[in-house]
Amino acid sequence: MRLYIRNMVCNRCIMAVENVLKSLDIKYLSVTLGEVEVGEEPAAETLSQLDDKLQAIGFEIIEDKKSQLIERIKTEIVYLVHHSGEVLNTNLSVWLSGKLHYDYTYLSNLFSEVEGTTIEKYYIAQRIEKVKELLVYDEFTLLQIADMLGYSSAAYLSGQFKKVTGFTPSHYKDIKENKRRSLDQL
Repeated sequence: MRLYIRNMVCNRCIMAVENVLKSLDIKYLSVTLGEVEVGEEPAAETLSQLDDKLQAIGFEIIEDKKSQLIERIKTEIVYLVHHSGEVLNTNLSVWLSGKLHYDYTYLSNLFSEVEGTTIEKYYIAQRIEKVKELLVYDEFTLLQIADMLGYSSAAYLSGQFKKVTGFTPSHYKDIKENKRRSLDQL
């Protein structure tokens, strides 16, 4: 049996959910972003306790099938952009349909209807968040970041970044550097 969990976006989220499962003595087979696989279905009271404890730390169990599918779309995109290190070398629509085994038109319409934005805009927003993170760390050039995230050029990345954030990448980096304080100043 699978439980779908909203708002899991990183390895720390996985650890937090594992800790809640352990505290309730729920035996699980695996915990990945957005999903928990359990051997047998927990009792209704245990599921209610699980949901309460998860909500207390910013997560929740998703029961509605359509909401589960939307969360899976988000989780796949978050994993692709932030964790996989994989560069998408096909269309997002083909990749996502292959991952989730649904027709992309259905996924797209459902996502837009519920989320009020398109899958493509969500994907772009995730990529821009990753660009922001990489800019602040100041370890890579804009060209390297563009290559890492599958942009055709640094100029295209820069244009998309400015369209989404209102800043050029270099201006954004300057603003963030001025606001950051060293650890000894905290």
